[in-house]
Amino acid sequence: MAELLATHSSAELTEWIAYEQITGPIGQARDDALMSILAATISNTARGKGRKARASDFLPKWDSGKGRPRMDWTEMLTAVKTINRSLGGTDLTKDGGEHVDPGRTPRRTRNQQR
Repeated sequence: MAELLATHSSAELTEWIAYEQITGPIGQARDDALMSILAATISNTARGKGRKARASDFLPKWDSGKGRPRMDWTEMLTAVKTINRSLGGTDLTKDGGEHVDPGRTPRRTRNQQR
């Protein structure tokens, strides 16, 4: 991500996002769609009478985060520090501690009920 941001401007990234919205997915998502069409075609040539396979039958369903409870900022910070530690990263926060400012309450996101 750091390399991407260092080599591409915000304007260029915005243009790529717009291009993808017009032409369809770029990269992995497009490859998944193309391979699912191919798998459905091959499956249908070897299938007898009955329901035909659809491309969507072979399209991977990647984790979208649905069903998981929302985390507040303190839980997110703990998760990031755990991942950082497991990957051998260095904690550059104040004292590298796990302390939380007791005077700060988690902010609600737009989608959370009050």
